[in-house]
Amino acid sequence: MSRPRRSVLYVPASNERALAKIATLSCDAVILDLEDAVAPSEKPAARERLAAFMKSRTERDDETEIAIRINPLSGEWGAEDLKLAGALEPDAILLPKVDTPRDMLEVGDALDEASVPHSVKLWAMIETPRALLNIGAIAELGRDAASRLACLVAGSNDIAKETGIRTGPDRRYLIPLLLQIVVAARAGGLAALDGVVNDFRDGERLARECAEAAAIGFDGKTLIHPGQIAAANEAFTPSKDMLDDARAIVAAFARPENTGKGVIALSGRMIERLHLAEAETLLAKAAMIEGRDE
Repeated sequence: MSRPRRSVLYVPASNERALAKIATLSCDAVILDLEDAVAPSEKPAARERLAAFMKSRTERDDETEIAIRINPLSGEWGAEDLKLAGALEPDAILLPKVDTPRDMLEVGDALDEASVPHSVKLWAMIETPRALLNIGAIAELGRDAASRLACLVAGSNDIAKETGIRTGPDRRYLIPLLLQIVVAARAGGLAALDGVVNDFRDGERLARECAEAAAIGFDGKTLIHPGQIAAANEAFTPSKDMLDDARAIVAAFARPENTGKGVIALSGRMIERLHLAEAETLLAKAAMIEGRDE
């Protein structure tokens, strides 16, 4: 089972104070951003600060998963970003503006040629209409370990901008596209992360979107402010009722009289072995989260 990614915080690589605070945060992962959060004039300095931060990390820091978002390879900064990110060997490199499987394969080939270990995975930003049209083929790369693809990240702001979808108090018109990302991720054996809430002071909207994202199958939510971490962690952590039900299912199938049965009755419900598998997965996830939060 992959590590928890309930809360994934974007941190500008140009912001030394923000980088220094990462060790004190309760988020499961951070995305050190060289792209949108960094002004063009600050790109070179951001690379230097990123390199210094990564080289200063200790073994105790390894609990927080680290991804580096580079600039698009089609632009003037992308190639140098990728070279640096590969050399720093983070847990993952996040590629923006992914449109086709070829975009992922070319980066994977470049990392292989540079002898970057396969422990460095690739995450793909899904933020364009072309990406959504090609998402099945992109996600299918997750079935091939050599591709390095491990996660799809929804770029909901860009999706709305590029499609013209209006996002008001809710995301009713965006949800069908977000569901495509979740379904594709599951087909490819990948993690899936929801997009950000821009107004970090709107706690009500954040809680609503986190609950919504958890309900439609996302593994976690990307965030832009440390104040959003607690809400995401709560929404994507299995509740006590969910865990009690999972334990009851596992215990019921473990009874001698149920050995070998494909379907059993439990509290007025018919429970199949697929529900047992779901329960075991949920309990394993909860155990990982408990270990992370200790």
